[in-house]
Amino acid sequence: MSKQPSGTSDLQAIRRKRDMRRKTIPALAQAGPVSIWMILFVTLPMLFIIYISFMSRGVFGDVVYQFSLESYQTLLDATYFKVILKSLKAALLTTVLCLGLGYPFAYYIARKPPEVASRLIMLIMIPFWTNSLMRLNSWLLLFQTSGPVNNFLQWTGLVDRPITFIYTDGLVVLGLITDMLPFAVLPLYSSIEKLQKSLLEASADLGATPSQTFFKVTLPLTFPGIFSAIILVFIPSLGIYTVSDILGGGKVLYIGNIIKNQFGSIRNWPLGAALSVLLLVITGLLIFIYTRFAKIEDMEVV
Repeated sequence: MSKQPSGTSDLQAIRRKRDMRRKTIPALAQAGPVSIWMILFVTLPMLFIIYISFMSRGVFGDVVYQFSLESYQTLLDATYFKVILKSLKAALLTTVLCLGLGYPFAYYIARKPPEVASRLIMLIMIPFWTNSLMRLNSWLLLFQTSGPVNNFLQWTGLVDRPITFIYTDGLVVLGLITDMLPFAVLPLYSSIEKLQKSLLEASADLGATPSQTFFKVTLPLTFPGIFSAIILVFIPSLGIYTVSDILGGGKVLYIGNIIKNQFGSIRNWPLGAALSVLLLVITGLLIFIYTRFAKIEDMEVV
């Protein structure tokens, strides 16, 4: 059995290294900047927040770098526990209503020709061209005691006296729905638009009614879009604080408000970090559940 000359093997090794270098450099050029960005502005801040959550609060609001579980124990306190449950309920209600309103609208858009569908999607995005503070303050003007809504209700005789709408949980949920609805419609539209019409036609040919076709064909096939909408609506609704600050007037507190206050006026960074970690855990749990039922690349908006 003849041996291969050492010069030939060295030449082949050099070629392999050169080919590997040619493949590696373009990959690093593409992934490198993104990886650096994610490490500097996502991973490291996230790890720092987790680290701070296990520290202690000083007398003057500074962070004492001494290991402590006090912040996580505080989360089990009745006051904070009620706020967490209230935030979860509000986020869940917002998500359910956004899905209930968004799915029919997304289905209607997906059944239209592309040029019509693009105009309808544009109508969804137009309100977001205005400042969010203007949109939220407009709700306060509409629902205040002497506002158009109360004036209309009294004019029609439906109520005898003005109803207190502002600074309530109901108005906060309404604000969350109007802010989060596009994040439900867009992924639902993307999922429904991909449905093959041949499957729907085959279901009709086999004798299925429209409702049976919807529940046995359309709904299961659009599940990735549904769960994507759940993630895109539920997580921001759980952590956003501007809506409850303005429409709740400081009387309606959710997790986002407490986190903002802990890092701001109260200066209890470890507790604020512990609440932030709680949001991270909920986010990771939802993404984990999603990956058990669908591919992560299916989570797209348009």
